Amino acid sequence: MPYNIADPGRDVEDLVVRKAKVFREKQGIDLRTKHRVETIDQKAKTVKGRNAKADDFEIPYDALLIATGASPIIPELPGFDLPGVMALKTLEDGRKLKRFIHEQDAKRVVVIGMGYIALEMCEAFRAIQIQVDMVKPRPVFLPWMNQEMAAVVQEEVEANGATLHLGQEIRGIEKDNGRYRVICSHIALTADLVLVAVGVRPNSELAAEADLELGPSGSIAVDRSLRTSGENIYAAGDCADAFHVVTDERTWIPLALRANRAGWAVADNVTGKEVVLDGIAGTAVFKVFGLQVARTGLSVSEAESFGFEPVEMMIKARSRAHAHPGMSPIWVQMVGDRKTGRLIGAQLVGREGVAHRINAAAVALHQKMTVEAFSQCDLAYAPPFGPTWDPMLTAANQLLKRM
Repeated sequence: MPYNIADPGRDVEDLVVRKAKVFREKQGIDLRTKHRVETIDQKAKTVKGRNAKADDFEIPYDALLIATGASPIIPELPGFDLPGVMALKTLEDGRKLKRFIHEQDAKRVVVIGMGYIALEMCEAFRAIQIQVDMVKPRPVFLPWMNQEMAAVVQEEVEANGATLHLGQEIRGIEKDNGRYRVICSHIALTADLVLVAVGVRPNSELAAEADLELGPSGSIAVDRSLRTSGENIYAAGDCADAFHVVTDERTWIPLALRANRAGWAVADNVTGKEVVLDGIAGTAVFKVFGLQVARTGLSVSEAESFGFEPVEMMIKARSRAHAHPGMSPIWVQMVGDRKTGRLIGAQLVGREGVAHRINAAAVALHQKMTVEAFSQCDLAYAPPFGPTWDPMLTAANQLLKRM
């Protein structure tokens, strides 16, 4: 949606992958929109709720999939229910936001938060010449990232015209002569629009009320076949947890690939083909203006919290061979475990060659490779794509010296 919002000429409807009538007419699925399930009765094996006409309905099931997703976190503070204070999660959110920008001729926005969505939306707003102030309570920009690399990302954001306000507790939002004032601990920021992007929470209330076991962050606990603690009840997508391939512990990291893969796995399991999912490494990549930012596995602080003995190495290398036209810096951070020698995390920042390099580290995490084994991988080389020693290998070799 951020990329659609950055292009006023594109219709938000372009993002609809499959319309309801396709499910009904082409695939023969009894799709019931405008129906809200309110209770799950495990004993009777039924779901009950109401439709848009306030009529009650009850549907029996042999197997049940809960795929209720996640919702944006909206702080319980004054003014967060005002019409110009919005979040971005659903297509309806996107329609509403894009319409508001056009109809109100918005020129300035305050973005509350500095995570993935906040940064992507910062770029989208700047692409349509909207001034951006970003604000967050914590004093550290991208706290999960190696701070030297985070400084590179922060500099890129600021160089593209956004103003960052770190360490500002949000007190509330006020309507001020047709505009909005975000009241913080030390400053007040005025805008035509406020975007709330402080994270999401799993929609697990229905599962909790049905006495299903919950996992990290209140997500629905599932086994490796996506089964919940209830008989013949599955959960998949952003509402469900997963097992982390590095820690082997339950975790909740709501990302697209896991959600999609889990949905397919449930379908297979329900129809008789047993599928077991290995887990996730938390692999993610996002674009921040001219930079690519990626991570997989654990940061140093996360590794410490799980009892690892993390050793970190950060290098600055080149995205292409020496003196090749278009070469730019690339930063690589790797984390290994001193006790076992395992590679347990990696982060990359650069203008090119980041988005796909992170996948090599992700595969290594899934295979529980040691840093030494990863350093011996036969990675591709050609001058337009990297130095003879790929930056990933250089980082691994340097990390070995510290372990």
